[in-house]
Amino acid sequence: MKVKYLINILAIVLLLLVISCNETINDNPVENQAPETHLFIYADSTISQQKSKLQVHWWGDDKDGLVIGYLFKWEGINNNWTFTSKNDSIFSLPIGTVDTSFNFVISAIDNSGNGKYDNEVSVNGINFGAEPFQDKNNNGIFDEGEPYFDYGAIDPTPAIQKFPIKNSSPKIEWNDLTVLPEITFPAITVGWNATDLDGDETITEIHIALNDTTNFIKLNGSTRLVSLIIENLNSENAAMNIFINADGDKKFSENLPNLILNGNNKLFIKAIDNSGAASKFVSLPSDDKSWFV
Repeated sequence: MKVKYLINILAIVLLLLVISCNETINDNPVENQAPETHLFIYADSTISQQKSKLQVHWWGDDKDGLVIGYLFKWEGINNNWTFTSKNDSIFSLPIGTVDTSFNFVISAIDNSGNGKYDNEVSVNGINFGAEPFQDKNNNGIFDEGEPYFDYGAIDPTPAIQKFPIKNSSPKIEWNDLTVLPEITFPAITVGWNATDLDGDETITEIHIALNDTTNFIKLNGSTRLVSLIIENLNSENAAMNIFINADGDKKFSENLPNLILNGNNKLFIKAIDNSGAASKFVSLPSDDKSWFV
């Protein structure tokens, strides 16, 4: 009797196992879920005005896989999507003569790739372009065997952040070594410091003038030092040669006009950036001093 009882119990257990296996086989497999993309959370949909060089941070969550990278673009700057495996980057945005805004758009990618290279990837009506690859033979096209990023599921609803960009005017000042005595011969060397919150490389012009700020000479924005030497002591309209970096072999193509011989003079400089924003003219010597040549 006990043996028969055990056989019945074993039969029931086997039956349950068979039913369980059949249910597992017949169930529809769970579809891979796309990752979610996030940017830093701010109080509302916009943030305060930023300088044109800024750092942006992002991350992705995937419930059933791993995030391998991101696709991003700046609307209004470049409509092509760029792949990155990083979680942040520093961007230098173009600026104009007025403040503006740009939208940053980014989607996370998971690791559920199809195992083959795709020349075009589209999700939810968004064309993300081709998968990035390492072009080992530099022929500009993907060849079999070259390493590539195999895109899995891509967030169909990218994260978007609006960045209002404020154009910052450059600043300029005479450096600590530039000190004029009250009386000099008609030859001096002067230097200055010029900076811009949007990046010093955005400074495109240095304007230098003698006595009349409406009659200035444009120097390259990277210039920080010049020697000024009078061209002709006997001229009625005295002008000064400009030597860039105080180098006698680097004479500038134009002369600095309006030098007053046997009289008081003032030297002026200002900086201009690539948007046209300008610093104020800074004088040498200062308002309460004179420079007699």
